Amino acid sequence: MPVEERAIVHFDLDSFFVEVERLQNSQLKGVPVIIGGHSERAVVSSCSYETRKYGVHSAMPMKKALSLCPQAIVVNGHMDLYGKYSNMVTEIISEVSPIFEKASIDEHYIDITGMDRFYGSYKWAHELRMRIINEIGLPISFGLSINKTVAKIATGEAKPNGEKYVPKEMVRSFLNPLPINKIPMIGEKTTEVLHQHKIYTVEQLSNLSQPEVENMLGNYGIMIWNKANGIDNSPVIPYHERKSISTEETFDIDIDDLKFIDSLMVYMTEKLAYQLRREEKLASCVTVKIRYSNFATQTIQKQIPYSAFDEVILGTSRELFKRLYKRGLKIRLIGIRLSNLVQGSQQIDLFNDTREMINLYQALDNMKKKYGRNVIQRAGGMKSGREAEPPKD
Repeated sequence: MPVEERAIVHFDLDSFFVEVERLQNSQLKGVPVIIGGHSERAVVSSCSYETRKYGVHSAMPMKKALSLCPQAIVVNGHMDLYGKYSNMVTEIISEVSPIFEKASIDEHYIDITGMDRFYGSYKWAHELRMRIINEIGLPISFGLSINKTVAKIATGEAKPNGEKYVPKEMVRSFLNPLPINKIPMIGEKTTEVLHQHKIYTVEQLSNLSQPEVENMLGNYGIMIWNKANGIDNSPVIPYHERKSISTEETFDIDIDDLKFIDSLMVYMTEKLAYQLRREEKLASCVTVKIRYSNFATQTIQKQIPYSAFDEVILGTSRELFKRLYKRGLKIRLIGIRLSNLVQGSQQIDLFNDTREMINLYQALDNMKKKYGRNVIQRAGGMKSGREAEPPKD
């Protein structure tokens, strides 16, 4: 029995942060808008299509962006608002979709394989798109094709606020003329390497053999070669929203050594923040829990701007511990929980952080992915964690 051809649709909200801000302030419609911090060293978190024609793009230093487009209006980001609208879109998609995956705060994949037996796949996707536009007021684009890679590329070609269907028989003719950086996961460095080998289009890349591409790019090259040839068997992963992450430590001996507890909190915070960034999530609520030697347990929490950065979460955790802790009492357990999670990469919270800070976190996370989470830690947390021993009485 032949395998049924897959039908995957990729939805992507257009200039999501900008469009949410425009819903709040109609004066921003039709004018160049940049979402980011106002300091000279801040970076662009998002920008409108009106600014992109000047060469402005996300993660660009704000100073450079404003030199390219000095008439742009700079708006501070509101991650709580973006999370709210993201959840509204997800709720609509969840009501009608057989299987969907929330890939980021503004992207969803939906597997509608077999829909044609009951209802046209393209018609179904179009009607869902129009419902989102009409009920929420945000522009959104989609690509529909045989797998996630081609669907995502199709969405990029459909933008802004459009639709594109690429059936199986048209995949090659659709992909071939595109520049190589249209393939997901090909960034600036990979583009440079391929350009050095005179590879500029998807067709040129797909015409190479797998060993040739692997020789250029290593094991990563095999995946890139597959994508260039329209091959992607990755499934749409059913979405289950995780509301919080937490960690806690119970001591064998009740302690009141505040220096040790602080170093433990550094360790715990680093662990949670790295988990957030690895899963591409942000948190807006920090909770600290203390259980004393008499088993009395107390918690305290605080709302923060959406973040996945150690220093933001650690500073809040320390503040909460200071407010909660009753001096003179020994502690049996300490815990930290991060909640109100939304999907989003670490960069989208950097409304006032610098390119240097972005690079630092990316470098640290890359080292942790390659060599293990404990390969590098803050000095204050080096002697904490489960391998540490609390001081003896």
